This record gives sequence, C-alpha cells and structure tokens, in this order.
Amino acid sequence: MKEKIINFVNDVVKEMKKVTWPTKEELKDSTVVVVVVCLILVLFTYAIDMSLNQILKGIF
Repeated sequence: MKEKIINFVNDVVKEMKKVTWPTKEELKDSTVVVVVVCLILVLFTYAIDMSLNQILKGIF
C-alpha cells in the first residue's frame, strides 16, 4: 500500500511539471471574458423573465 501511495505522488509530481500555467496577463484576460459573458447571460435572463412576467400578467 505504501508503494502505491508513493508511486501515485510521484506520478502527480511528474504530471504537474508538464502543466503550462497561464501568465498573469492571460489570467486577467480570461477573467474579463468570463465576467462579461456572465453579465450578458444575466441581462438576457432578466429580459426574458421580465418579458414572460408581463405576458403572463396580461393573460391572467
């Protein structure tokens, strides 16, 4: 069991060395994209909700 754990940790370390981490600039750009897309989706959902709300008020 001890050997399995040691092998697992060694494999994790090897794989983590292969990872290419984003630069600060890439991370900032990606964050901006995520925030903008989230805001667009929020506004879209709000508009649909308000529209359906008005339609249902008109029906009932």
